[in-house]
Amino acid sequence: MFPISILDLAPVPQGSTPADALRNTLDLAQHAERWGYHRFWLAEHHNMVGIASAATSVVIGYVAGGTHTIRVGAGGIMLPNHAPLVIAEQFGTLESLYPGRIDLGLGRAPGTDQLTLRALRRDPTSADTFPQDVLELQALLGPLQPGQAVQAVPGTGLNVPLWILGSSLFGAQLAAALGLPYAFASHFAPGALMQALQVYRAKFQPSAQQERPYAMPGVNVIAADTDDEARYLFTSAQQQFTNLFRGARGQLQPPIDDIETYWTPVEKAQASSMLACSFVGSRETVRRGLEAFIAQTGADELIVAAAIYDHSARLRSYEILAEIREEIGPTHAGA
Repeated sequence: MFPISILDLAPVPQGSTPADALRNTLDLAQHAERWGYHRFWLAEHHNMVGIASAATSVVIGYVAGGTHTIRVGAGGIMLPNHAPLVIAEQFGTLESLYPGRIDLGLGRAPGTDQLTLRALRRDPTSADTFPQDVLELQALLGPLQPGQAVQAVPGTGLNVPLWILGSSLFGAQLAAALGLPYAFASHFAPGALMQALQVYRAKFQPSAQQERPYAMPGVNVIAADTDDEARYLFTSAQQQFTNLFRGARGQLQPPIDDIETYWTPVEKAQASSMLACSFVGSRETVRRGLEAFIAQTGADELIVAAAIYDHSARLRSYEILAEIREEIGPTHAGA
């Protein structure tokens, strides 16, 4: 069975609260576990009123504590925002509480704007040391070394699986050099996807964690019982990405009947480019689209985002995707 996972941003729909969003996140994770999804990831964003997962490790603990078997993790932790020791302790704690179920995806972007980055008390140039910070974190989660003066407790020796996240060739090269699995953010930044995958596979060096390259592109899937219904639901994401260009980040808006009345031609081109790796439609439409995408990319796994305003419609979308999972690609060795 082809592995499919979920990237949940804990979206806050218009008119609801972060508490509502977090309860919906847990409910989705519980359904995802029953439907056979492989992993459930949450992402670090700050100062965004439409995303409730800022305290990412806390939300991971909430989700892991409310589920039993599904892998739960970060997609990702924006490492420049944190000292590696703190992340080693947080994820060492999670791994101690939920052994064998925790993933740690690492990103180089701040996950916010420059003003908020300063509020986090981080140096704007901290991203420059990302490769060294990854190595430091990896060492803190690895075996205790002779003479090691600082260790993560809990964390040392737990070897929480690390992933490198990216939307450019930088992440692909780093993941390859370190022999780590690689997740590409093609659900919102698809431009360099094919080149990044080629670089990652060509330059991959086997490691203790990963013997061979393992790539997991991100996609958006909005599935419904009919193509028309799915296209209607998709207008929430289209409005969301249009608002990014307007500098109007807000809560997730309800769908609208005609997206053409919402965006300008320039905004349409910009948003549609960012959303190019989106599969919207009925069961059969989505299945055909995902089959072609997997064949094109050689993906080992997919991670799926779904910015859907109504929680019941979001559940239905993931239920439909779970139903077609067995039909859309071969089984690959797990990461």
